[in-house]
Amino acid sequence: MPFYDRDVDVMIDSPKLQARIAELGAQITRDYQGKDLTIVGIMKGSIFFMTDLAKAIDLPVTLELMGVSSYHGGTETTGEVRISFDLTKPMHGKHILVVEDIIDTGLTMQFLLENLGARHPASVKVCTLLEKPARAKTKVPIDYKGFVIEDKFVVGYGLDYGEKYRNLPFIGVMRTE
Repeated sequence: MPFYDRDVDVMIDSPKLQARIAELGAQITRDYQGKDLTIVGIMKGSIFFMTDLAKAIDLPVTLELMGVSSYHGGTETTGEVRISFDLTKPMHGKHILVVEDIIDTGLTMQFLLENLGARHPASVKVCTLLEKPARAKTKVPIDYKGFVIEDKFVVGYGLDYGEKYRNLPFIGVMRTE
């Protein structure tokens, strides 16, 4: 029995994830044809999604990482957003695609968009694997979206509970006892 069987129910299986990522990659390829694209993955949660998405984009891309958090170890956002790891290159004049694992309250993404906008890029667009609209506290533009999900605590494919479960090849819902 896999370690997660007692804790997690599958919400979105691996084949469904990969099919949607391929569709997003094709759309992003069309939209950024002839442009110099920089993908900014938001750590740690977006790493699996960003990697698979980048492979599905048929363009030469630059990859950057940024560490931002508003959870600080719990299951509820604190509302306080902190940068724990900043970009390594200037973003002036770049076409930026911010890749996030999940957008729920929108507060972290709002902070990111303001922060990145101050760096004077050519453009900034948002790609998220998951959107949880029931938790939204602010409306943020989402240009590319994998799935809209209900208000459940999800893990897997980069999303964690206490820094664990990120390595699941699917999106799952934590069971509550």
